[in-house]
Amino acid sequence: MAKGTHDFAADPRNEDILININGAMTPRAQATVSVFDSGFMLGDGVWEGLRVHRGKIAFLDAHLDRLFEGSKAIAMDIGITREALVDRLYETISGNVMADHEGVHIRLMVTRGIRSTPYQDPRVVISPATIVIIPEYKEALPSTVENGIRLFTVHVRRGDPAVQDQKLNSHSKLNCITACIQATQAGADEALMLDPHGFVATCNSTHFFIVRKGEVLTSSGDYCLGGITRANVIKLCRENDIPVFEKNFSLTDVYGADEAFVTGTFAGVVPATEVDGRKLTEGRGPMVERLQGLYRELIENDVA
Repeated sequence: MAKGTHDFAADPRNEDILININGAMTPRAQATVSVFDSGFMLGDGVWEGLRVHRGKIAFLDAHLDRLFEGSKAIAMDIGITREALVDRLYETISGNVMADHEGVHIRLMVTRGIRSTPYQDPRVVISPATIVIIPEYKEALPSTVENGIRLFTVHVRRGDPAVQDQKLNSHSKLNCITACIQATQAGADEALMLDPHGFVATCNSTHFFIVRKGEVLTSSGDYCLGGITRANVIKLCRENDIPVFEKNFSLTDVYGADEAFVTGTFAGVVPATEVDGRKLTEGRGPMVERLQGLYRELIENDVA
């Protein structure tokens, strides 16, 4: 079974969590949305994955910037202020008595609301936006963080922004899902995806980096989500005199790299030890280990 960066041990405490649906705390087993909800019906909405550390949500401002910018881009009114949404997030943490626990991950989802009929036109929406907050005890396994994952380059490409802009963290993730399926069926842990021109873009749920001769490279960013962890890692490199470049590069550059890694809110910095059967490292290399340490320090400083 492919593990991917989201491999984690199931935590029995999650059976008793309360899920926040439009401000109401609901037991997990009873948590539902309407079949006419825009997210269920059409994938019409935006979302964020958040990490709680020492009772605080890490890099919350950056995540909320992306959420509100995304909702504005699709002409969707979230319906409550940024401050009210922050309060609701922390009320969810408090209501589940999670503030003193580590390993808490939150999925914040906002959809356009209830539609009167199955139809694309937003003018048939008859309710305010649906806001769902799901907190869970969920951490990446130490073996994944230390030993890394295997990637497989899939045929599914990152789309042109004129078709579906990859900058938008929308509920419509079918291209990433089909990429994930292909990688899993190939025996890998996650999919490496190319842009329309054949350059390396990103992975199906994380961002991708390589290390060559002491330099860190990631894609131009033209065909991938504006990742919070991706941006933080680039910032860390620049602040610690590690040469880092956002540029086009090909699979040939990947296959000849000294190291590779992926980034994401859930697992942070994770080594990618193998790409398309080419083994790059045994476990994490020196650059990945250094960046993992710098990233841990960054999170500590952010929530302090």
